[in-house]
Amino acid sequence: MFLTGDIKRLSNEFETKTPQEIIRWAVDTFWPQIALSSSFQTQSMPLLHIASQIRRDILVFFLDTGYHFWDTLIFREQLGSEWHLNVLDIYRDTRWDAFARQHTRTLPLEDPDLCCFLHKVQPMQKALKDMVAWISGIRRDQTSVRAHAKILELQPDGLLKINPMLNWTRADVQRYAEENQLPAHPLFAKGYRSVGCAPCTVAISTNDDDRAGRWRGRGKVECGLHTDMFQHKDISEVQKDFHLDPLVK
Repeated sequence: MFLTGDIKRLSNEFETKTPQEIIRWAVDTFWPQIALSSSFQTQSMPLLHIASQIRRDILVFFLDTGYHFWDTLIFREQLGSEWHLNVLDIYRDTRWDAFARQHTRTLPLEDPDLCCFLHKVQPMQKALKDMVAWISGIRRDQTSVRAHAKILELQPDGLLKINPMLNWTRADVQRYAEENQLPAHPLFAKGYRSVGCAPCTVAISTNDDDRAGRWRGRGKVECGLHTDMFQHKDISEVQKDFHLDPLVK
């Protein structure tokens, strides 16, 4: 639909646009082949709220990894019901079930990259195969990887990734949440400022970076959805590039 030059030009133009303006453009341009993803943590609330105000029935992908806190799953159900969100839970490919069950307790700790690929990256790739555009809530102030992201990112397979919140800061998120009385994830008040899977998330102090509680001590800051790992289509490529043991034949 768009040439690479068009994407670059639009992305630069959107640097001065609001998330509302960017999402409105995306919905008007790509409907119905557009979806957004959400982890339903506190920092995800503005994106969900803005998108649902623009198009209530926009598809929301939630990655149900099997490792979530119960608090996250209950919060997802409550918010989906109260806001009338069109949420679709997505799961790992069933072909990995036997392997995943065998390594349920050890995989997140011993091989978190492989765990994220099986439970997040590959399921999201599959969910997006019929979509033209994907709205993500990442921000530049979150990690060193995200600091270099663009508002519009054309993927090798033609999917357009849209990051409308990219220029927002933690303060912007807090201000929007307060102005619109948005709910917070139930673990937020207990020190979980960024909530992922239970085996890979810990509470942090007020002086820590928001994502300091994710994969703490494991030299990992991203699950792979927003890195080069998302470009890989089979497990052998991931094992090679991330120096993983050949756990899956």
